[in-house]
Amino acid sequence: MPDGTSTEDRGGAAAVRAVLIDLDGAVPDQPEVQRRLAAGTMTRIDARDLAARLRIVASRGALADLRGRIERAFPLADGPPPLIFYGSGDFHHLAALFLSALSGPLMVLHIDNHPDWTTFPATWNCGSWVNRALELPGVRRVVTIGPASGDLDRPQWSFANLDAIRRGTLEVHPWRAPSSRLWGRRIDAPGCTTVKGRLVWHCLEGQRWEDFIVALDRRLPQLPVWVSLDKDALVPADAVTNWDQGGLTLDAVLALIRCLAGRRPLLGMDVCGDHSPPAFSDPFRALLSATDRPVLPAASPDAARAVNGRTNARIMEAADDMAAKGLWAKGPGVP
Repeated sequence: MPDGTSTEDRGGAAAVRAVLIDLDGAVPDQPEVQRRLAAGTMTRIDARDLAARLRIVASRGALADLRGRIERAFPLADGPPPLIFYGSGDFHHLAALFLSALSGPLMVLHIDNHPDWTTFPATWNCGSWVNRALELPGVRRVVTIGPASGDLDRPQWSFANLDAIRRGTLEVHPWRAPSSRLWGRRIDAPGCTTVKGRLVWHCLEGQRWEDFIVALDRRLPQLPVWVSLDKDALVPADAVTNWDQGGLTLDAVLALIRCLAGRRPLLGMDVCGDHSPPAFSDPFRALLSATDRPVLPAASPDAARAVNGRTNARIMEAADDMAAKGLWAKGPGVP
């Protein structure tokens, strides 16, 4: 089924409607991806010619071009919920493009080592896409899980959207983060509080994970949920990325998704964070990358492909299992 519609796979078990948007060559050579492409249970959309205009910051023309290719090959609003792989976290802002194809109301579960919440500049870039998502009429809340990056150190200096946290449309649950001086109105919200003029985060590191996800599940509204996973939230044993990485394990992430899906329809999931060397055709994007990205040891392409391939395969298998159990499906009344 080259159109990517749901089919039967793995001895009769339901397979999710999977798609590969090939921007950087980081995913197509992974064994499970190759198997599903050959079996017709994954659709490939070629977009490498757009990568230079989408990486780090997306141009409007490239976004419109990619939107058209997706609509022709794999319309996101039609059929069962999709599972999308699209390479490096340099392209994470495309998650807002996927969300724009859906009807609301809905909630976004955002799992990432970075909060992606900066309000300046107000472009489609990988550090600000959460704000583009919150601008969509159907998105009621973004719940960010796992940041351990320097973005949470003095967040107001980096134009963090703390007002969204005050309003309750954004909540952030970092893996680890220092307290910071807070200017302006205090913040008391899930994930953080204000103590003596300092913003104090309720960090996940050291908490019992099962208790956290059960409490989160009970507190969050029962809205349909879209999952956006950047694998840089994962420990190096579970992902090799071209960004700094956090402290979550893949087992913890899958347990979180299964828990929330138990009482909410899953509208779909996008997965980025595969490793590809940053390559730019213009000095503007190269400068943004150089000033924001930490200096990391060179990664072996073969090792990165092996680790990320295993993780992506496990994500696909978990999605298939949820589909077989009726969790990976639109519920009654969901557009």
